[in-house]
Order: sequence, then structure tokens, then C-alpha cells
Amino acid sequence: MTLTEKALARAAGKGQVEAGQNIWVQTDVLMTHDVCGPGTIGVFRREFGPHAKVWDRNKIVIMPDHYIFTSDSKSNRNVDILREFVKEQGLTYFYDVIDDPNGHWRFDASKGALQRQHGARYAGVCHTALPQKGHTRPGEVLFGTDSHTCMAGAFNQFATGIGNTDAGFIMGTGKLLVKVPQTMHFRLEGKLQPGVMAKDVILHCIGEIGFDGATYRAMQFDGPGASSLSIDDRMTIANMAIEAGGKNAIFEFDAKTEAQVDYRCQLNGTKSTYEPVLRDSEEKFVYELVLDLSKLEPTVACHPDPGQRKLAKELGNIKLDRAYIGSCTGGKTSDFLEFARVLRGRRVSVDTFGVPATPEIVHDLQTARWDGLTIWEILLQAGVQMTENAGCAACLGGPVDTFGRMNAPLKCISATNRNFPGRMGHKQSQVFLASPATVAASALTGKITDPREYLPD
Repeated sequence: MTLTEKALARAAGKGQVEAGQNIWVQTDVLMTHDVCGPGTIGVFRREFGPHAKVWDRNKIVIMPDHYIFTSDSKSNRNVDILREFVKEQGLTYFYDVIDDPNGHWRFDASKGALQRQHGARYAGVCHTALPQKGHTRPGEVLFGTDSHTCMAGAFNQFATGIGNTDAGFIMGTGKLLVKVPQTMHFRLEGKLQPGVMAKDVILHCIGEIGFDGATYRAMQFDGPGASSLSIDDRMTIANMAIEAGGKNAIFEFDAKTEAQVDYRCQLNGTKSTYEPVLRDSEEKFVYELVLDLSKLEPTVACHPDPGQRKLAKELGNIKLDRAYIGSCTGGKTSDFLEFARVLRGRRVSVDTFGVPATPEIVHDLQTARWDGLTIWEILLQAGVQMTENAGCAACLGGPVDTFGRMNAPLKCISATNRNFPGRMGHKQSQVFLASPATVAASALTGKITDPREYLPD
């Protein structure tokens, strides 16, 4: 069996499963947020009764993160709906925007978008925050009401996005009927060269198979090249499996996975036991690709979908209005470090927005120093507009007052994950997906630029 098949077989209590088989699986973690949480709660109450209790109050994680820092009253209301449900059900894991369990969330526009407005428990973007808070464990099954839930496959688990109806059913039963996906095999060899990042890896793969080339399939990444990647790198790659239509992505378990998971579980007091799924000789793949990481170059996904792959060095004729770094895919500490490495001592020439994925990452950037300056200060000096309000922000558009949202037909290069028309705001805007390094170099020149031209010696 493949890694995905092994994880699903275990969750179904079966010794063997195969692609195409329909099985009932037990859920280890159900995650929902402010966009889909209220709808999921509505389904749960409708189907199980207004006074029903969830199947396990310790296995539901609620993380408001999408439409948070906006004056839109309905968006603010959604967070209050989550808070009331958490109190009613006695849920253990709720990462509220405010500290007062009896309060109401209101974004104060008079303070502006840059100054922190959240409380101490707020966790930021769910997909980045889940591993930080110790909720991603090898061999487990994670369902989330968000398509990029597949990011957790970096931790050797089966993780996939679901809709409100399925999530409501899981809330009541802890189970879900799943068709076992076929597995596509991506063997990675070699190591990334300077100026090339994990984002370039996944954009290359999607360019090979198309933005629908992995529809309802698992994408398994392994090999010595995969082992050379950091956990952050693996998260970036797994995150964008859905941009090829993938059901999930999954990486092999190794010492890096173990160290990260063990540390985060201990730090947060979450469940610390787990059993990874390991490879065997009986794997059956529907597709195989061997990729030498050392031969990759900075890559861009052009408008209007993530499969429109071109090399950054070929796109110097495309002038830009905006640059953006953030989201679960491109807002991690390591992403901002590479972004700052290119910008250090220089100034951007277009409006450039920076949105860290979690408050912990904000802290990292405001405390880590290079030659006496924090990373945050380096970015501010370069002209980047940095917000302390970690969240999804303009990655998915949001209300018109969302930080970094495109409210006009602009061209933007972004370290986010999706570029279908209207994704980051205006329907006539154009989004070019790239690595943080490529976004930084392009912000300097005002046109799409290969970051290797700006690497420090």
C-alpha cells in the first residue's frame, strides 16, 4: 500500500485497502474556521438536533483566521457564533481573536490595519497554526473545512479539505465515508540551488500535470530530495496539492518530522503519541515523476491558473503594480527570511504587502536580528507594509477593507497559493504566483524578475 492507503486503512480498522474502495474512517482531528464554521455548526444542529453534543470535544479545533481584520459586521459576527458554540459544547481547542470568553469581536478601523488588534490566544492562519499548536501528528487523519488542509500532509498524515455537510456529520459521529484515492508518485532527488525555493518545486510539478492533473488523487513526495527539504518546505509543497486538484499530499516520516512534532506537542500539551505510516515494497502508483531539485529554476504560475508555468527569467516584460507575501503557503518565518535576504539594503518600487501567517511568526520577525536590525525593521526600511495582524488577509480577497486586497484591476506577484480570476479581489486583476525570493526581486524592479540576480554574495 502507499502512504495514503496505509493511513486510511488504519483509520478504517482494516488490514488492507485499495484505490477506488469506499471506506468509513475515524477522524483524529476536525478543524474549522470562521468562514465555514458557522455553516458546519448549522448542519450539525439541523441533522443531530439543537441540543446534540459533538462526538469528542477534544478532537475539534476551531481557528478563526479568514475574514477577521475587517469592519464587515457579518464577518465579525461569525467569530461570535464560533465562541458561543465552543462555550455550549465545552470544546478544548478554540483559538479566539479576543481574550474575553463573553465578549464580542469588533475590528477597530480607526487603529489602522498595521497595529495588532488580537488577543493572546489567537493563532493565525489555520494551516500554519495547526502544526505550531501541536495538532498535526504522523499517521493520523485530519479533516478541515478548507481546501488547503492538505498542507498537513507534510507531517506524514492524511489531511484533506471537506465541505460543511461532511464536517457537520463528523461533528456528530467522528466518522466520514471516503473513497481511497489513487496515488501519484513524485520522487525528489538532488538539492535546491540558491535562489530556488519549495514554491518552485510545486509550481514545476503542477506545470507538469496541469491544475486538474491530480484530481481526487494523492500526491506522494519521497526520495533523497524530499529528505533534504525542511519541514517548512514540505508544508509549502503539500499545501498546493489542491492546486492540481489533489485529494491530499503526503511526505515520508523522518527525523525532521519527529523532532518538529514531538517539540510542538510537548510545548502545547497536546496528544503526544502517534504511529507514522512507512513505505513498503507493495506500492502501486497511477503516475510517476522523478524530479532533480538541483535542475529547477525560479518559476512563476501565470494568470489565470496555477498550471500556467513559466520561468521567472522569461517574464521580464510583465510590469507589476503590487507584490504580496503571506498566507499559509508563503507567510512562514523561513519565507520572510528569504524575502528579506533579497530586499536587505534595497527599496521596493511597487506597493508591497507583508502578512505573517501567525502571531508567533510576527514575534520571530520582530526579534531575530541581522547586523543590529530585526527582520521586521529590514523589511520596513525596504518599504514593505507589514501588518502585525496575522491572518489570511488578501490571499482570498475578503471584504473591501481587507489589508492588501486588490480593489482595482492590478497585476500582483504573490507568494500565496491560488490565482484564479478574482482570487485576491478585483475580478479583472491578475495574480502571478511565485516564491518569496522571486516576489522580493520583482518588488524591487517592478517587473517579474529572477531572484538569482539579487542574491547576496
